[in-house]
Amino acid sequence: MASPAIALAFLPLVVTLLIRYRYYFVLFYRAVLVRVWKDCVTGLRREERAFQYVLTHATPGDPDSILDAFDAWCSEVEFISNIGPKKGKILDRLLSEQSPLTVLELGAHCGYSTVRMARALPLGARLYSVEMDQSNAAIAEKVIRLAGFDDDTVELIVCPSDEVIPRLQSDFGLDKLDFVFMDHWKKCYLPDLQMLEDSGLLGKGSMILADNVLFPGAPNFLRHVRRCGLYEWRVHRATLEYIKGIRDGMAELVYQGIK
Repeated sequence: MASPAIALAFLPLVVTLLIRYRYYFVLFYRAVLVRVWKDCVTGLRREERAFQYVLTHATPGDPDSILDAFDAWCSEVEFISNIGPKKGKILDRLLSEQSPLTVLELGAHCGYSTVRMARALPLGARLYSVEMDQSNAAIAEKVIRLAGFDDDTVELIVCPSDEVIPRLQSDFGLDKLDFVFMDHWKKCYLPDLQMLEDSGLLGKGSMILADNVLFPGAPNFLRHVRRCGLYEWRVHRATLEYIKGIRDGMAELVYQGIK
């Protein structure tokens, strides 16, 4: 009779943990378990399934329709880590205020944030979007073109960010970046930011927006930003895209130069 008694003693703790971390269990279910199951059943990657949904539910040439289809799929069908509509509005506002002409995106994934930024850019602006995964880049390319953006507006670069950044001046003719959006591997945030600092591509007023700095988190990146003295900065607090109850945030950095 000892075993049932011990189990009963731990029951309140188990219930407490389930309640406290329920949103994380939901995230694990939607992002991992559902993905693995549907990968096996469909024979398609999650990103391919997302594109098929967008292709059948969105209007070609209409960026808003494509974003809405993505949001519906991510909210109701499967989880995928886009910036999402809530944090996306912060991105929209900053782009509207900055009106950048040269934009760098690190981490295109399926092209959601690429389309979101491209639709908000002023006439004559250009977005350079970097994605290291060739399969994801192929999906992103289809999404970007489906939204109606050509190579003159969006150039997709399929290569790791640490190989692209040192070549932005020599291979792509860039002399300054007005806006940088980071949404790739969080461990790359700090080294990529330092490469940008050393490259001379950041001028006074250049803005960097980094997603998911609180969850999954980029502590080394934030520590550097706090200590280096090169930026005016703040964190826009929000929740994780498509999952309520998990706190997240985006770091907004405005480059001030060496003091």
